[in-house]
Amino acid sequence: MGSWRWSVPLLSGLLIVLSFAVPAVSGAGAAGDALMVAAAVVAGWGIVAKAVRALAARVVGIDLLVSVAAIGAVIIGEYWEAAAVTFLFAVGHALENATLSRTRSALAELVAVAPETAVVLRDGEQAEVPAASVAAGETVLVKNGARVPVDGVVLGGTGALDEASITGESIPVEKTTGDQVFAGTVSMGGFLQVRATGVGADTALARIIHRVEEAQDAKARTAAFMDRFSAWYTPAIIVLALVFGLATGDVVLALTLLVIGCPGALVISIPVAIVAGIGRGARDGILIKGGEYLETSAKIDAVALDKTGTLTEGRPYLTDVVPLDETWSRADVLGWAARAEAGSEHPLARPIVAAARAEGLDATGLPEATEPVPGKGIVATVDGRRVAVGNLALLRDEGVPHEAAARVAGELSAAGRTPMIVAVDGRPAGVVAVADRVRPDAARMVAGLHAAGVRRVVMLTGDTRRVAEAVAARVGVDEVRADLMPEDKLAAVRDLQARGYVVAMVGDGVNDAPALATADIGVAMGAAGTGVAIETADIALMKDDLTKLPRAVGLARRTVAVMRQNIAVALGTVGALLAGVLLGGITMAAGMLVHELSVLVVIGNAMRLLRRTGTPRTGGGAARALPEGRDLERSPA
Repeated sequence: MGSWRWSVPLLSGLLIVLSFAVPAVSGAGAAGDALMVAAAVVAGWGIVAKAVRALAARVVGIDLLVSVAAIGAVIIGEYWEAAAVTFLFAVGHALENATLSRTRSALAELVAVAPETAVVLRDGEQAEVPAASVAAGETVLVKNGARVPVDGVVLGGTGALDEASITGESIPVEKTTGDQVFAGTVSMGGFLQVRATGVGADTALARIIHRVEEAQDAKARTAAFMDRFSAWYTPAIIVLALVFGLATGDVVLALTLLVIGCPGALVISIPVAIVAGIGRGARDGILIKGGEYLETSAKIDAVALDKTGTLTEGRPYLTDVVPLDETWSRADVLGWAARAEAGSEHPLARPIVAAARAEGLDATGLPEATEPVPGKGIVATVDGRRVAVGNLALLRDEGVPHEAAARVAGELSAAGRTPMIVAVDGRPAGVVAVADRVRPDAARMVAGLHAAGVRRVVMLTGDTRRVAEAVAARVGVDEVRADLMPEDKLAAVRDLQARGYVVAMVGDGVNDAPALATADIGVAMGAAGTGVAIETADIALMKDDLTKLPRAVGLARRTVAVMRQNIAVALGTVGALLAGVLLGGITMAAGMLVHELSVLVVIGNAMRLLRRTGTPRTGGGAARALPEGRDLERSPA
């Protein structure tokens, strides 16, 4: 494909060289003219055909300018000018195609990593089969150095996978039983047995390839404007050339104006930048839906963040165990709480039981009796003793003295924890508390957004204000909106937009769906395993890595800056050349040479986007474990 791309300009260039050489050797000037016309025909045939097809579709494009100028030059005997114009324009087309092909290399790399074969277990035997023939549910073996042929879940074994092709993460990820793996990733060591859950077009890799193809072909608003611009610009240049040609009687001047008016660099200034920007993002694990969303992302000045599962990990952890007097040890309090909660399915039961087991306490078996008390807690019979775990309302119902427990619970609650009081046989034993853990990179992400030019970072959460503000203090957001229902988050996004902000909403796409749809840009986190997120989000961050969000905003801003620079170079070149022609001194061939130089400048500028840049320098350290709130609480203590 690459050699065919350059065959036309190479053949035309060879004919031009021969047109100078043959007369010099043989003295046959007519042969030289014939070779020059042949060079113009070879280079110009495709240009004229494209112009005719465009006219048939009632589109007046840049190719029409070149066609009219070249044909006119041949008619008046300016064979060199005709050959030079078409040759240089053909070179420009070849450069454009070569550059777009190179900037699409991220997609080519993704296609290249798709494995063609898989090793599966069938009837107890290993069999190598085409990857496309693997059925969902089959067991696939992934050995050291092999590419994973399917999406799936690890059934057994351990290993490290290079997931750069999916998430943009260069550090291999350890995998063990229950972990998710993706097609196209590479085993860096170990041996994995994987149950196939997605094959062929139903893999994350296939969805990524499909999305990048669509995104790179999608037009940005600027690109659409450039199409409209060329629709009136081309007739305007033709009319200008006719007016000056008729006024001066100088046909060469008119044809030169036609050629010089061809904004070759302007034609490719936008698409080459869009494709390069989206390609760079794909390599970094950032999928941008199209040029329009890339442009909008560059204008983002407010980011709304869901708390649970975005700023925090979305899983509660045990943070505190406080005995209420010296007759109870930490182990006593945690042990009784864990054994009582062993019979509960409430989300807060799991971190208590897990922490007890981690500390070597007996949390096995089930209570003799379990009585959940909605909104208050749980009452269980453990080894014949009545154990209550819950809030103050539960203690009052049980007739348990609660003054000391209320004071400790209040202190923990004020710190953003969710406290639960433990009582045994009517006596308060202690208080345990759980909290969600703030992601280690949350503070760096918020600082990175500010460094990238985002003016306002807002937390939207259904949690209590006390819990939300505790998290906000750690991560550095500018505004907290708490106690929100999904419709309240939607209203918050609309309020930011009404205040003049271009808003990006980051959420899990479930209870945040209305807000994500309303925001100017919807961002899905950790979308590698979520086909719906890849297809529906305006931006999908393939890895569950918050720092990719400021990287995405920074990439969008750089891409739009390059687009504007390219437009300035292209228009400035055309303006200067037109002035040079009208004032005298700029010939047709010289003008085309300057045009091609401007094309090279535009291409080189866009190629800078393919270089990977670091995330904005940010301050602050890693955030520590912090609280979860109402969406986990049985009820406020």
